[in-house]
Amino acid sequence: MATQTGPHLHFQGNCREAFDFYARTLGGKIVFAMTFGESPAREQTPPEVRNQIIHARLEIGSQYLLGCDAPGDRYQAPQGFNVMAAVEQPDEAERIFSTLAQNGSVCMPLQETFWAQRFGMCTDRFGIPWMVNCAKPPEVAAAAAAAGG
Repeated sequence: MATQTGPHLHFQGNCREAFDFYARTLGGKIVFAMTFGESPAREQTPPEVRNQIIHARLEIGSQYLLGCDAPGDRYQAPQGFNVMAAVEQPDEAERIFSTLAQNGSVCMPLQETFWAQRFGMCTDRFGIPWMVNCAKPPEVAAAAAAAGG
């Protein structure tokens, strides 16, 4: 079996809400979610965090996102990466981007680029940075790049 990689996202007590949102937005399914209170570490967990997520897995086709609610003293705002949503149709890219950006912030508006029918960058309301990309066929992108954009 080949090695797989996938993002593991950390949240400030709203992992369940975020994963429900991502499942609806991206057409995925939460296949596992366990709270701290359901885990073997229940007795060592403060009562106020027992309903928070210790581990969740969202499957989106053959891809997945993992996530948890980070303990308060260990949470850090995400930086230095984006989660990429690769989309095949421009209208689907527009829907996903506008949904992710709602109540968040837009870093780069969704637009056509030399490599993509649509590309944009935003940070969602949960603080997770996203790129939405609807690629052009490779030969079209290469020709556009060679022509200077």
